[in-house]
Amino acid sequence: MAVPKKRTSKARRDKRRAQHDRIAAPGLVRCPNCDEWHMPHRICPSCGYYGDRRIEEIESEG
Repeated sequence: MAVPKKRTSKARRDKRRAQHDRIAAPGLVRCPNCDEWHMPHRICPSCGYYGDRRIEEIESEG
């Protein structure tokens, strides 16, 4: 069984482990109907369309 010759320092160990907690920002796409930004593969929250199909009715404010 392989055994390391030198001990890994705390700084080197922690630098390697620091990459595991990174969170990427969610990608956003433009709605083809209303041109607002929304998350991909989700219904547009401003107009209720998914691609070119109307999925839900959005009530206007006011």
